[in-house]
Amino acid sequence: MTAAPTSTELEATIDIDASPAQVWALVSDLPRQAEFSDQVVRTFVPGGVRLGATMVNVNRQGWKFWPTTAKVVRFDPQREIAFRVRENRTVWSYRLVPSDGGTTLVHRRETPDGISGLSLNLTKYVLGGVPGFTRELQEGMQQTLARIKRTAEA
Repeated sequence: MTAAPTSTELEATIDIDASPAQVWALVSDLPRQAEFSDQVVRTFVPGGVRLGATMVNVNRQGWKFWPTTAKVVRFDPQREIAFRVRENRTVWSYRLVPSDGGTTLVHRRETPDGISGLSLNLTKYVLGGVPGFTRELQEGMQQTLARIKRTAEA
């Protein structure tokens, strides 16, 4: 059994045999996140993806569904996109680093202001506990990157 990360900051990285432009086209198309992430059911971005755009997400864990809202807080084409989830204060990002003929993609969850008490309590009592849910998120991030890689390299 893998231990849960001890930090609230999570990170996963993968090398992709595709240009930053090809990878950017996938990660910046936020409504497509449900194709790559097991937790995301649907993402709505009224007015399109850009710096300051707001979005509504529907997430799931098994039979449990919940909505979140977020705002794009970093948007640097072919380099980085990040959005801050209002309900829990986390910042999720994709950073693209050109590599030898391809792209290294870094997926992060940052907690610059900690995680909200409401979110921690819901995780503890509804989503199976913080250590298990954190482990699930970390594993899900790596699976998301693997799916993006497969799509970009196809």
